[in-house]
Amino acid sequence: MHAEAPISEWAAGDAGGPAARPPRRRFDSGRILAIQIVVGALAGFATTAVWGITGGEFVWPVWVWLGFAIPIAFHMAIRWAWARPPGYRRRIAVQAAISGVLFVTEIVVWALTGQGGTFWPLYSGTGYLVLLGLHAAIWGRLSPEREAALSARVDQLTRTRRGALDVQAAELRRIERDLHDGAQARLVALSIQLGMAEDRMAAQPEVAELFRRARDEAGAAIAELRDLARGIAPPVLADRGLEAAVQALAKRSPVPVEVEADIAARPLPVIETAAYFVVAEALTNVAKHARGATARATLRLDAERLVVTVSDDGPGGADPAGGGLTGLRHRVEALDGTLDVTSPPGGGTTIRAELPCAS
Repeated sequence: MHAEAPISEWAAGDAGGPAARPPRRRFDSGRILAIQIVVGALAGFATTAVWGITGGEFVWPVWVWLGFAIPIAFHMAIRWAWARPPGYRRRIAVQAAISGVLFVTEIVVWALTGQGGTFWPLYSGTGYLVLLGLHAAIWGRLSPEREAALSARVDQLTRTRRGALDVQAAELRRIERDLHDGAQARLVALSIQLGMAEDRMAAQPEVAELFRRARDEAGAAIAELRDLARGIAPPVLADRGLEAAVQALAKRSPVPVEVEADIAARPLPVIETAAYFVVAEALTNVAKHARGATARATLRLDAERLVVTVSDDGPGGADPAGGGLTGLRHRVEALDGTLDVTSPPGGGTTIRAELPCAS
């Protein structure tokens, strides 16, 4: 759980380092409160002066004073409550402050209207107390120690999940290298030897035909292994990084693809792999459903996230719930990222993925 910021930082945004977004102007609640008080006092004195000059019998300026006093009271009460330590005590303090201002306002209205008789603010005040008690009972069960323990547990699970994903990505890359350098290389050598044997058996057509069929089967096995290895992770991704891997995808794509990348440093391997497959799946969909279209792949990396965008000028109408896009969404969300698909009919398709890169 994140610690709650002081009220003076409500609009300050997240803190960031040199590469983070430019800081926004801090929200100075004290200055706003002072302005509220000055404006309310001037308006109250002005209306009181007008009432005194006109000599009216009904003391209507009191409602003007009340109208300006209520937001000032809310502001002061919330400032007081927000000064409590972060956690459930602050939440209860905010509710108590708001309830108190409402209750006092109702008492003032009851007194000004001169209704007498039943003191109706008592009923609403009782309701405020009941709600406050329920809130305290529910949130009070989560003591600061328990809340801190839960926060630590969430952090631990986040770290262990990221570690498991890193190990998985490393293992997949090892398998890809083994397929490329081991089984695939042996099959290539076998195919060459079968071709040589076929040439030597030219005088025996039946035997040569057997060698030719064996060579064809070896070629098919090589193609299947190549596709399988490419589906795990291409060697260029591990050796040269995401930008080079996406450039290689663009060169192999049957549709024209423009690549624009701004990646100053390499992200974690698991992030690179997820980003690569976002681009690969998007370009595959373009080639399959938008023949004749052009595509554009954009990669942006800052201190906090890697943003991958693939857009095309095809017919649009892609189904975000399709099998390929659903698998991509699961892969991205497993890394606490997001995947958005925009594909209006006739308006092309844009796939945008955001992957967190902050340590």
